[in-house]
Amino acid sequence: MHYDRTIIGYHGCDQAVAERLLAGAPFKESVNDYDWLGRGIYFWEYGLDRALQFAFDQKRRGKVKRPAVVGAILQLGECFDLMDTRFTRNLQQAYPSWTVRMRRAQKQLPINQGSTPDLLLRRRDCAVINWVLDELATRRPFDTVRCGFVEGAPCYPRSSIRQQSHVQIAVRNPGCVIGVFRPRLEQS
Repeated sequence: MHYDRTIIGYHGCDQAVAERLLAGAPFKESVNDYDWLGRGIYFWEYGLDRALQFAFDQKRRGKVKRPAVVGAILQLGECFDLMDTRFTRNLQQAYPSWTVRMRRAQKQLPINQGSTPDLLLRRRDCAVINWVLDELATRRPFDTVRCGFVEGAPCYPRSSIRQQSHVQIAVRNPGCVIGVFRPRLEQS
């Protein structure tokens, strides 16, 4: 499904990185083995506050000195959209083949880890998505991956609404980043 849709995404990062991006430097692709949507440039879809929270989380982990956010205009292009059941079905159907290949290569299956229910280190999800998209790339390369995540504590007792739920975009084709901007942050 080709998405001609253009969205706004927010990228949480260090202030020095933000200034370089705003000056025209390219985004750096994330290739961590625990990235939720495989390799790509990560954005929070219409999630300025969530991107800023992420930057502050990175500061607590010692990965960021001064939290910042860069806004971007993104063209989704060929999108592996996990908000559409067709693509989740593709993952489900491909998973057995992936496990067979991993076992034949005598590799241990990665697992998603972390405190439940969020499992923030998504090693299996990352590996499966990368494998599926690499397999499809010769026939149909995907520009972006999109997924909604229900994350965080309930907003109030017995709520199914979570405090950090969001839609995340992993841009695999840097050409989908049409432009960047400095978002206005509320002063409180």
